Amino acid sequence: MRHEDIQALNEKVKIESKFILELRDEIHNTIVGQQYLINRLLLGLLANGHVLLEGVPGLAKTLSVSTLAKAIKACFQRIQFTPDLLPADLIGTQIYNPKDASFFVKKGPIFANIILADEINRAPAKVQSALLEAMQERQVTIGEQTFKLPELFLVLATQNPIEQEGTYALPEAQVDRFMLKLKITYPSKKEEQEILTRMAKIKNRIDVLQVITPEKILKARKIVDQIYLDEKLQSYIVDLVMATREPEAYKLDTKDYIEYGASPRATINLSLAAKAYAFLQGRGYVTPQDIKSIGLDVLRHRIIVSYEAEADDVSSEDIVNQVFDTVMVP
Repeated sequence: MRHEDIQALNEKVKIESKFILELRDEIHNTIVGQQYLINRLLLGLLANGHVLLEGVPGLAKTLSVSTLAKAIKACFQRIQFTPDLLPADLIGTQIYNPKDASFFVKKGPIFANIILADEINRAPAKVQSALLEAMQERQVTIGEQTFKLPELFLVLATQNPIEQEGTYALPEAQVDRFMLKLKITYPSKKEEQEILTRMAKIKNRIDVLQVITPEKILKARKIVDQIYLDEKLQSYIVDLVMATREPEAYKLDTKDYIEYGASPRATINLSLAAKAYAFLQGRGYVTPQDIKSIGLDVLRHRIIVSYEAEADDVSSEDIVNQVFDTVMVP
């Protein structure tokens, strides 16, 4: 791409990304702090990637997702995952009509623009696996019929840490379908004070204004696709992913700690997320720092660690950080 084309794209992105400020401000009218969480939710929205939020109860995970959904003029469904939930409760089912001895399809709550899968790891694997087709193929099969999901379709799931009571580990195939996995931490002392001032009321309802439409997001996604990713940065992304599969080739001593490296989906998602991150910064091109900024969120859930790693208290995050420290930046 020529320098003049990149400059023109840069100007276009600066203009087209202004609606993000309006959306972010509207969310912050309800949510105190949590800049990292809100930015990553917006990133998932722009990059058409599902997001998994992990953190202990009470950190505004559910509130953040529902506030984002309300700020968009879109269909929103919250699904509370529980141990007795059935796949039909999620995607829908066929119902028999005795009048004419036929079946008709009753669609489930999955047929919405934004799905909040609340406490997703409290439901058994068969329910979680019902999401697989919807998340990857953007369609649902009920009986012999296949139904397309809306063009704007995003699963924003929350989960409690696996050590908590009544949780199930998500299947690797499903976790890999999330573009980002976020680790949500406690607010700072100043933010906690603000939460107390704003939220410690018996009647506490904050109305969220609908500030953008799904069409605006779909238009922004087309621009995100155009954002310039240099060939050297493409090679850098491939090297980062390959280093999780063949660590010795990149002079990493993590081979015994990695059971499975990141999949090709990681390569695709890392480049898409980097482009969306550049868009959020109002830029028409990706920098190495963009890739580093979102790299941990894209890779942390895609590396399966070995028993040796667990014994030595080495996490997938430690491995990802080592990969970024070791692989040469172009």
